[in-house]
Amino acid sequence: MPTLKELPRYTRAQLALRNGQDKDQVWIAYQGRIYDVTNSRLWFTGKHYGHWAGQDLTDELKDAPHTESVFKRFMHIADLAD
Repeated sequence: MPTLKELPRYTRAQLALRNGQDKDQVWIAYQGRIYDVTNSRLWFTGKHYGHWAGQDLTDELKDAPHTESVFKRFMHIADLAD
């Protein structure tokens, strides 16, 4: 039986580089998972309604006008190492 490939783990410092400014990738983290939002028009500049990419947004979701179901739109590409 095939096993699922384990996702890579990135530190907060590595995540911070994927902010749409330092590198072309635009990533965000939520509850220990890292999501690629590079192709989202809402994250085009690395910023979304006062939130910056390259960060863990877990604590900020409570102030958002949407629920965590929004993360279903994005690919879970890695896990947060710390």
